[in-house]
Amino acid sequence: MEALLTVGALARLTGATRQTIRWYEQIGLLPAPNRSAGNYRLYGDDHLARLRFIRRCRDLGFSLEVVRNLADLAAKDGEDCADVATIANVRLIELDNRIATLMALRQDLAAVINDCAGGRVSCCRILSALSPQQ
Repeated sequence: MEALLTVGALARLTGATRQTIRWYEQIGLLPAPNRSAGNYRLYGDDHLARLRFIRRCRDLGFSLEVVRNLADLAAKDGEDCADVATIANVRLIELDNRIATLMALRQDLAAVINDCAGGRVSCCRILSALSPQQ
């Protein structure tokens, strides 16, 4: 028997906010649930699985457009997963590029910190390095 969950229960089980769940419904990423006699949204196991899928994709940094594409692909059981692998590889490249950028920023900041000799703020090399050059 399928469990029927309120939006609050679904939010607690997935870590999504109620507003996010409603927004996902509004944009068609999450199917609209059935309603109770009191007009409360009642979510089923499929909603729970789909929202967990969406949350995991978002945790990995996939855009909503890509999440929608992945969800559509996931619904095609018999299809080749090459398209899914391509999407995942593109995201991996994006992450690698972001990591490289962050590592370069870290090196720059570490160099500025290592250049600090202490003393008064008026002579602070860190603040000088952070100040815009004229």
